[in-house]
Amino acid sequence: MGKSQWYIGSPNGVVLCVDCLEEGRIRGRAYHSYSAEPLQVDGFDQLLFGLEDFYDAINFPHPSTNGRTFQGEVRRTNQREKKEKVMSDEELLSKHGDLGTFIVRVQHRQNSSWQGKITWMDHDKTVNFRSVWEMIQLLASALDTIEGQDKEITAQTWEDA
Repeated sequence: MGKSQWYIGSPNGVVLCVDCLEEGRIRGRAYHSYSAEPLQVDGFDQLLFGLEDFYDAINFPHPSTNGRTFQGEVRRTNQREKKEKVMSDEELLSKHGDLGTFIVRVQHRQNSSWQGKITWMDHDKTVNFRSVWEMIQLLASALDTIEGQDKEITAQTWEDA
């Protein structure tokens, strides 16, 4: 297995370790440089909200639009503190999930969505995504392939890489 596409590449790079898939719900951990403790993931919703909070906390990538929330400024109070890296890129890349491992690099937060790259470490493939929905579809299709449920995906696929 090659490792040509195994890199973090940005302050907000995240390694997603998927340990199991139960009834379409992922379970695993997400690691970033600013914490030795992983973000526990129990579903795509928890992954997305956790990553959004992380991007807001480090203020990178900066969103092009202000988010709407019922929480007022409460959600944004931790945003101003300076974050220090506690884990090197090599340590991040050494983390692996039982079912699959992915590197998520969100490059932009535009049009109330995310744009970036995702690398499927187990297959050394990188694909660009244009929205959060497309990123979820890529993750789901990779995990379905692993589980032997190869479904047809109409958007960007790993075979396009």
